[in-house]
Amino acid sequence: MMSDPSGVRLQKYVADCGLMSRRAAEEKILDGSIRVNGEQVEVGRKIDPGTDEVTYLGKPVSEPKFRKYYYIMLNKPRGYVTTMKDEQGRKCVAELVSDVGARVFPCGRLDIDSEGLLTMTNDGMLANRLTHPSHHIPKYYTVSVRGKIAERQLKKLNSAMEIDGTPIRPAEVEILSMTDDSTSLGFTLYEGKNRQIRKMCEKVGITVTRLKRVAVGQIELGTLKSGKWRHLTRAQVDYLRNYK
Repeated sequence: MMSDPSGVRLQKYVADCGLMSRRAAEEKILDGSIRVNGEQVEVGRKIDPGTDEVTYLGKPVSEPKFRKYYYIMLNKPRGYVTTMKDEQGRKCVAELVSDVGARVFPCGRLDIDSEGLLTMTNDGMLANRLTHPSHHIPKYYTVSVRGKIAERQLKKLNSAMEIDGTPIRPAEVEILSMTDDSTSLGFTLYEGKNRQIRKMCEKVGITVTRLKRVAVGQIELGTLKSGKWRHLTRAQVDYLRNYK
């Protein structure tokens, strides 16, 4: 079946319906969970929402007549995966935001052993913008590692590095405090490779014991308790939308 050249891309349509982020939709299109008129299609397929039937796991996907967008921050605890559903039965962040009033999905990820600020929304356009590889809003972390860190290790963390064979944008790393038993580091990242901080530390021979995201750009976690969420302010939403 031919794609409608004047239509809307399938992954964008699914995200606009508030079902999941555009990137997640691309994965579900590839594995056949999202179909058009009962057929498995390719990522990038354009559809006519007025005539094409889109389904996810056999259920119709449609835009709400009156769409209300929600923008929140969650203080993700350790032990939760940054997904809406987990096939392995692990605890998901969806459980912590079930009372938001809409199905919101994560803008980016924090691995299961990490904690801290996670932005979530049902605005597919903003979610896609925040997770796109070209979007380099800085993210700030406090990281505890075992023992003292040597000057050469700190220098290497601040230098050009490769992760999994791919060059990464240089991070900014500073010592916040240090004792004989542990060191607290401040990391500023401008991109979000999978488990980037842990892999950076592993390359220089230090072991992470705790990793917490404390801010995304000018948006700070503040005193929000672990496992709790709050709405972003209008100014914070505008900041995320307009960040260059």
